[in-house]
Amino acid sequence: MTGPALISVLAVWVVGWFINARLAVSRMSDARIIRVLVPVIFGLTLLLIWELLVRMTGVSPIVLPPPSMIAERFANSLPILWVDFEQTIVKGAMTGYVIGMICAFAVAVLADRSDFLTRGILPVGGFMAALPIVGIAPIFVKWLGSDWESKAAVVAVMVFFPILVNIVAGLRDTSAMQRDLMRTYGAGYWQTLFKLRLPAAMPFIFNGLKIATTLALIGAIVAEFFGSPTVGMGFRISTSVGRLALDMVWAEIVVAAIAGSTLYGAVAWIEGRVTFWHPSQRK
Repeated sequence: MTGPALISVLAVWVVGWFINARLAVSRMSDARIIRVLVPVIFGLTLLLIWELLVRMTGVSPIVLPPPSMIAERFANSLPILWVDFEQTIVKGAMTGYVIGMICAFAVAVLADRSDFLTRGILPVGGFMAALPIVGIAPIFVKWLGSDWESKAAVVAVMVFFPILVNIVAGLRDTSAMQRDLMRTYGAGYWQTLFKLRLPAAMPFIFNGLKIATTLALIGAIVAEFFGSPTVGMGFRISTSVGRLALDMVWAEIVVAAIAGSTLYGAVAWIEGRVTFWHPSQRK
């Protein structure tokens, strides 16, 4: 790295660090706008350093494009990115996420009513969760075709067991005294489930749902590497790498990051409204 490049990078880092340090110790440090500004400034600082390093050291865009080039490609490719988003995220990831979640809830209730199923399904769940996606994705593509249905199936399998394990653990979180009290009041299994055990299990359930959000996006994108119509984020990434269009690859990565953060944030927001009583949600 040349002297001017090093000085520029250090100057940007010092300025960003100074601004954030001042905001963190200010009297308004607990204000919402300050809590938003600090990570935004940090992110902008990293992007500016990235831009300076690539521009001033002469790194080829084929190796690492600067953020300005990625932003230009993003702006010029919005129709393509939107179609890829619909194919991969809306159809593949979200459909598989919902299917896996519903199946996990159904199996968790069945397992909860049978100690035999509980003892048998949890070890199987751990085994299935460890299966590599590169192994199951080609199988589902062969079975269901190369369109979004096979990607949704891969996502459903990936999210099913993390959600299932968390639901089963949550349903067993209530104490024997609490369950005995419900029986004393004459409550049956379903009344106890909906009025006591499911509300108590909500922190566990949302933990599984949040984990599954990232798995859903990864599963849908990676599954497209093994067969896809001429649309989709995984297809676009693989073909763009072959054409050395790294700016398009990074544009798709930005879309995936925004979608993943939004989905995770939505689940976390719902969790805050549903489990407001839990110590983790108290401010």
